[in-house]
Amino acid sequence: MAFRLFPQGMPPIKRIFDLVLTVPGLILISPLLLIVALMIWLTEGRPIFFTQQRPGYKGQLFTLYKFRTMRQETDEDGNLLPDARRMTKLGHWLRSTSIDELPECFNVLRGEMSLVGPRPLLVQYLDRYTPEQMRRHDVLPGITGWAQVNGRNALSWEDKFRLDVWYVDHWSLWLDVKILAMTLWKTLRREGINQPGQATAAEFMGSADDPQAQGSGNK
Repeated sequence: MAFRLFPQGMPPIKRIFDLVLTVPGLILISPLLLIVALMIWLTEGRPIFFTQQRPGYKGQLFTLYKFRTMRQETDEDGNLLPDARRMTKLGHWLRSTSIDELPECFNVLRGEMSLVGPRPLLVQYLDRYTPEQMRRHDVLPGITGWAQVNGRNALSWEDKFRLDVWYVDHWSLWLDVKILAMTLWKTLRREGINQPGQATAAEFMGSADDPQAQGSGNK
């Protein structure tokens, strides 16, 4: 996807808000980005970045950028080993501090993501959402979101999707400011990084029921 000053699915005031924070923010954190990139290169080699196709607004695909936190180790049959075995020591620290997410700021600059919105998940999930859950794609995905500050990976998938849809229905600039402030606090406390018993979030296989009730946002 090419750079878009005012991408589809985003109010102009939200885009201006993103750019006002992201452009100077990237300048300020550029030394950190360079240091982390160098650490990954020295300890694990290339690639430095993890890239993957993810669905954005209305399910349109874009390339997501993150710092690489895992090795590409496979078993004798060529299948990737479990996340817990492939996670590097540096990668564990990057995830626990959410520094691995910082390259997504370039996705924000390109207009593929916003600072705040439902997290961009795996492409294969598109066929597993209920119609209500699919409404999370009615806005641009975000680096952080309402679900992330209300439990993140400690939540069930159904609860996360209810919170995502609640955000879609109740968006305001003030809500974005609130979520960013809560994100900073949650990151400092390192809350909700993983699902219980998982190195990362377990795969979403679909909902057993059709969640019609939307989250109130007060969880």
